[in-house]
Amino acid sequence: MSLPPILMSCSSSYSPASQIICSAYGLNRYSCDTRGLSATAKSRLSLIKDREAAELQEATVLIWEARLALARQLLTWFVTSAWISEPESTRDISRFAGMGNLLKVLTREIENYPHFFLDFENAQPTEGEREIWNQISAVLQDSESILTDLQAYKGAGPEIRDAIQNPNDIQLQEKAWNAVCPLVVRLKRFYEFSIRLEKALQSLLESLTCPPYTPTQHLEREQALAKEFAEILHFTLRFDELKMRNPAIQNDFSYYRRTISRNRINNMHLDIENEVNNEMANRMSLFYAEATPMLKTLSNATMHFVSENKTLPIENTTDCLSTMTSVCKVMLETPEYRSRFTSEETLMFCMRVMVGVIILYDHVHPVGAFCKTSKIDVRTAKEWAFQIRACEWWQTDPASPLSAPPSTMKGCIKVLKEQAPDSVEGLLNALRFTTKHLNDESTSKQIRAMLQ
Repeated sequence: MSLPPILMSCSSSYSPASQIICSAYGLNRYSCDTRGLSATAKSRLSLIKDREAAELQEATVLIWEARLALARQLLTWFVTSAWISEPESTRDISRFAGMGNLLKVLTREIENYPHFFLDFENAQPTEGEREIWNQISAVLQDSESILTDLQAYKGAGPEIRDAIQNPNDIQLQEKAWNAVCPLVVRLKRFYEFSIRLEKALQSLLESLTCPPYTPTQHLEREQALAKEFAEILHFTLRFDELKMRNPAIQNDFSYYRRTISRNRINNMHLDIENEVNNEMANRMSLFYAEATPMLKTLSNATMHFVSENKTLPIENTTDCLSTMTSVCKVMLETPEYRSRFTSEETLMFCMRVMVGVIILYDHVHPVGAFCKTSKIDVRTAKEWAFQIRACEWWQTDPASPLSAPPSTMKGCIKVLKEQAPDSVEGLLNALRFTTKHLNDESTSKQIRAMLQ
């Protein structure tokens, strides 16, 4: 069988991708000796190189599109030609079993793209997971009561206002103080829970990133631990959302600290100081000063884990986060996976976890989740349709602009926007207002526009 014209013209293109780009755009490597050049000539040469680098970046996108088109042409030509050339009586579909890998490349089931169902509803620990699972479970069993208490937190705003407006009224001062003290004890409980959660996350990361398994293998093999990781993220977003909606928390604690400082100046000691001493009050003040205190706790825990485990590649940790994001996204956009959720609550849980991991990744990774080189690779199936790494054209230099496809947040945002607006507006706001790198120059204008 002969190749079609479009493939005949491309059949000799098995050179490195950089050579393809250079030949297409007329670029040179400028590897000549510059020692004999004048300062002006060197400056011009530097400008030319910078321009070439920019052109190379733009050419990368075109190369991706060309390769995808070529692969589709190849698949169509191969299957059609082979099928038609056979007599109808002898056609055997099993002959095309070897096309499975190519079909995977052209859809979603590609190398390094996690495609499995993470059972958030029924995952149970194996014997190997049980010890860590029990430790984390002991912490998480208090999470619902923490959220219930926080949701019921009304604050002592009226009492504080009356006390401030009538500084000489002893009864109003005592009323405000008696209203604030139980609230401060409750705030201390929230803070102490964040410390327990921080230690729990570090234990989980140790289990989900250790050799010899990859993060994807860990999440697929140890689903009970992956579920607990998801529950921590789910709790974190819910806690921070409730905290941001309740300005009374910081107002109450500020009044408490002012009163304690005033009494300390007057050499007065109050019983509450036995419960919340000055050192504890300082730590709590830093905690509640954060717009998203639980997320900050998880970020610090993750960064501390990385710094304490210097022998463990940092990619193990960041890949664990990016893989969890991709798994959640795949489950949300794949009908056969989504149909396995038995309730809408699980669907919401999955979306919240996906957003939580993106935000955590954005806080702990130097370039964040929105940069083109980010490993949060959350495209839609059509966008993430071709894995260049499987081609001979792929460059092996990890520093090359072609070493990784330009990532995008469009897939995750698209999944969220396909849901009922009132159910996901809080998650979209979390991406808008609690991420760290959304407004960086490296974030595409298209992503910013989608989140406006």
